[in-house]
Amino acid sequence: MTPFPLFLALKYLKPKRTVLSVVTILSVLGVLLGVAILIIVLSVMTGFDGMWREKILSFKPHATVVHRYGAVEQEEALCRTVEALPGITGVAPVIATRVLMRHGERTAAPIVIGIDPDRASSVTKVPSNMVAGVFSLEDDLFVLGGDLAAQLGLMPGRKALFYSSRSVMHQDEFHLPEELVVAGIFDMGMRDYDAGFVLTSLEVARELVGLDRGGAHALYVMTDDPFRFEEYALLLQETLGSEFSISTWVDEDRVLFEALKTEKTMMFILLVFITVVAVFCVTNTLIVITVQKTREIGLLKALGFSAWRITAAFVCLGWIQCLVGIVAGIGTALLVLFNLKRIVHALSRIDIEVFPKQIYGLDEIPWDTSPGEILNVALFVMVFCTVASIFPAWRAARLDPVEALRHE
Repeated sequence: MTPFPLFLALKYLKPKRTVLSVVTILSVLGVLLGVAILIIVLSVMTGFDGMWREKILSFKPHATVVHRYGAVEQEEALCRTVEALPGITGVAPVIATRVLMRHGERTAAPIVIGIDPDRASSVTKVPSNMVAGVFSLEDDLFVLGGDLAAQLGLMPGRKALFYSSRSVMHQDEFHLPEELVVAGIFDMGMRDYDAGFVLTSLEVARELVGLDRGGAHALYVMTDDPFRFEEYALLLQETLGSEFSISTWVDEDRVLFEALKTEKTMMFILLVFITVVAVFCVTNTLIVITVQKTREIGLLKALGFSAWRITAAFVCLGWIQCLVGIVAGIGTALLVLFNLKRIVHALSRIDIEVFPKQIYGLDEIPWDTSPGEILNVALFVMVFCTVASIFPAWRAARLDPVEALRHE
């Protein structure tokens, strides 16, 4: 048998003359839109965080080892020491320096990363993201990102000049540029990497920075679990000693991740107001029904129905509207998210650029959601619905039976 509060709520949900009340439909649509927008925005923000982590980890090392007082010497011996540690999957000495790069009349100022060609594939995923040519750092070869190649008009086989900063740092010396050949072009799907980095051999980078006696600026270290960065940083520090400084991938981009976290929190707070306004549409619906059913409520109280049962009926009515809105909102959000690429592509065909790579630094809108996040949104909306339903339910329960029956 259906409990009386639920029976009464279902009865009031369906008017006599129509299948559904227009007011009820509007309140359900309000909840639907509030829930859908909240889930979509939170999922996109979570996707940004996840994709940026993925892009960063595909290009940058999990940990970087630098000498506190100068260049890293005896780098091969240090690499073997680090490789022997548990959980370390790759180590390579590197040199990073900014240069002036020229091809024809076009110039750019990327960062050149010189790396041991034999160890390169163990500390970066660039070799698996080549879109033209091959990944080769032997002799005078180099690889660069697709955006930088387009900017300079380069393709595999063409040459470019690299001007070292040493000519600026030592004005009494003049250094001829290095002429290198493009071996391949990579696409990491992130503007900062595709437009700002060049990879070449360690020997070429040494010539650019003037490390004639060997050595490196740092050691790039890869681990079997990048999210255990604190544990591995401590292990490296204990192994190498205090003369070395260890930084992790989180340290390198801490500002970015903190900004994403803050932005996601602020977006949630702002969008909550939309959801709260939608929930109060349910309150308005319940107040309207209370006014319309005043005589019926008075009759029920005159027949001996308690105030809490009347209250429970109106709370159930609010719950039903919210539940329908929440379920429909979740379905709408997932429908939009699963078709996000198609929507963006359709908008781009009518000259509406939703997600330009030059602004956001990524080649597509990322999104990621989880059952836990959806459940949290649903529970949050249900709590507000319950609170919003209490006032009209309390008002209905406090109606005086005599005055209610006299109501016209």
